[in-house]
Amino acid sequence: MEKTPTPTHCPYCALQCGMNITPLPQGGVEVTERADFPVNRGALCGKGRTAAEVLSPAVRLTTPLVREGGRLVEADWPEALDRIAGRLAATRERHGPDSLGVFGGGGLTNEKAYALGKFARVVLGTSQIDYNGRFCMSSAAAAGTKAFGLDRGLPFPLEDVPRTGCVILVGSNLAETMPPSLRFFTELRENGGTLIVVDPRRTRTAEQADLHLAPRPGTDLALALGLLHLVVAEGRTDEAYIRERTTGWEEARAAAMAHWPEYVERITGVPVPRLREAVRMFCEPEAAMVLTARGPEQQSKGTDTVGAWINLCLATGRAGRPLSGYGCLTGQGNGQGGREHGQKADQLPGYRKLDDPAARRHVAGVWGVDPDSLPGPGRSAYELLDALGTDVRALLLMGSNPVVSAPRAAHVEERLRSLDFLAVADVVLSETAELADVVLPVTQWAEETGTTTSLEGRVLLRRRAVAPPPGVHSDLYVLHELAGRLGVEKGFPTDPEEVFGELRRASAGGPADYSGITYRRLAEENGVFWPCPEEPAGTSGAEGRDAASGAVSQGPAASDASAAVRHPGTPRLFLDRFATPDGRARFVAVAHRATAEEPDAEYPLLLTTGRVVSQYQSGAQTRRVAELNAAAPGPFVELHPRLAARLGAAEGDPLAVVSRRGRAVAPARITDTIRPDTVFMPFHWPGEGRANTLTNPALDPTSRMPEFKSCAVRVERVEAVPRS
Repeated sequence: MEKTPTPTHCPYCALQCGMNITPLPQGGVEVTERADFPVNRGALCGKGRTAAEVLSPAVRLTTPLVREGGRLVEADWPEALDRIAGRLAATRERHGPDSLGVFGGGGLTNEKAYALGKFARVVLGTSQIDYNGRFCMSSAAAAGTKAFGLDRGLPFPLEDVPRTGCVILVGSNLAETMPPSLRFFTELRENGGTLIVVDPRRTRTAEQADLHLAPRPGTDLALALGLLHLVVAEGRTDEAYIRERTTGWEEARAAAMAHWPEYVERITGVPVPRLREAVRMFCEPEAAMVLTARGPEQQSKGTDTVGAWINLCLATGRAGRPLSGYGCLTGQGNGQGGREHGQKADQLPGYRKLDDPAARRHVAGVWGVDPDSLPGPGRSAYELLDALGTDVRALLLMGSNPVVSAPRAAHVEERLRSLDFLAVADVVLSETAELADVVLPVTQWAEETGTTTSLEGRVLLRRRAVAPPPGVHSDLYVLHELAGRLGVEKGFPTDPEEVFGELRRASAGGPADYSGITYRRLAEENGVFWPCPEEPAGTSGAEGRDAASGAVSQGPAASDASAAVRHPGTPRLFLDRFATPDGRARFVAVAHRATAEEPDAEYPLLLTTGRVVSQYQSGAQTRRVAELNAAAPGPFVELHPRLAARLGAAEGDPLAVVSRRGRAVAPARITDTIRPDTVFMPFHWPGEGRANTLTNPALDPTSRMPEFKSCAVRVERVEAVPRS
């Protein structure tokens, strides 16, 4: 009997590409194109095409594991859950609730992220919760909130990109990190628009650009300020827009004028003529966009850096207008939703602030608890990991692998080993799970129903297509069972649609308002853009306005009988006003400052890190797929031929990259597509080639984002070990 394909979405990056999943008669599943989803129109990268291979019991966890005599051995679910609950309760009794930590992941569905935040605060009573999305786009979120009053990765759909006049793409190699999105930029150029790429490397994405600017790592802030200086000096500001829709321009202009072109050239290495060409390309068309990714964001000054790029948009009238604006290319699959519904140390569901009394009252009312019982803000992700084994004695971790992904990873691994107790729920036995006292095997994308929120702010329904292996349960089941064992019998259902219903109520009236979104709507409409408040009966849903965000809602009306009272969602934000109290965008006066760790005589080079097309994040899942491993089998050190010549290194020679935090060894990859003063390493692998052994955990003072993208290193040849 032929199986019917289930329409769903890819488990990897924030594009959340549409795909179909069909169980095969002989076992396993088939991934096929799904052309009706507008973001990828059926196209899938290699990771998406092979995603089903991680469903195989041969590569994933299928039974709980507990540590006995230093080894992880199989156990049943009651034993594993009893052990976790008992150790959490005993630790709390002895050391207090903040001795318990919770660490989540940007791949968890909205339902899981919501339930995990609620579990930490209601069941454990701890403030010590954060998630790995803090490492992904928190600087852009902080800068966007400062400027616009609201953070949503993209304030417009990707389909707007080909119709604008120019895009400045800062620190994104989307040809490798989210390949199906590249066609939007190809179409931009086919339509007569231009693409400017800012990256220290001539990546596959930069090769598609009309203009490539290759600044020294850590100098994106100076570059943005230099461009704004030229905009002012050449009379290209939009004075009417600045006067009518912004505040703070005088201070921001004065700060930018201190960054004259020749000064910026000395800092960044980008020649003045190329700065002038970038300004001309950006300012001549009627509409333009700036899109940032991890390059400018993963810096100890990432919030200011993104703020400077936003200033460039505001000064030229390129925000809150059709086909124009600033956007962040969110990286992780549910990085957007993960930060909206309670995983972050300082936030409650609906993107509410945890220290806002009104927000606490609203969410506590939904949860049925006293607002005063909710703990205050806790530590950010790296600070939480750094406190393990001292202030934080026991940790529950879901869907993250900080042994590979965290900065200063050897230190983080030491802190994890120093815990009194570590419990991990994951799909595979990751490097972090290998350190745990209890490991729980949990369901993944195709085995469960749930929602995610893409980089566009589009809430999507991922549907269950296959049954999980026997003995595998969902994260919602884990939280339900642990809550019951810890004395909270109600409030943690295992049905994701029931959890989403509560999430809708908790988010209602908040910046990220999902209250008008239902599973039925998501299925019928191929996703709904937030904010989408629930409309009062008797109002028209054809065109609504969200008072909190000031955004005009532009979306299709619903197709069923309740269409007249449905808010249509908000694909495009800020067209009438920004989400600030006075409706105006805020300029922020910023100035260039050095990275936290500049090169010196001992460490004369800069290391930058990133991804390759065939692996994803810490590689915990993609490294289990043969096709992907064949394409990207291991780490490497990318360096310029001039640097290789100085070292006497040839292609493939083992090289040691050394920072103040440790040493990583990987083969040389010699290319003239990188600056001579910079080396690059991908961060997907553990062991001696672990790039994050080297990276600097210096934190942005606002976002608490670590400085992954720049640290001082030296490179040394490693003598190959002779074969016996």
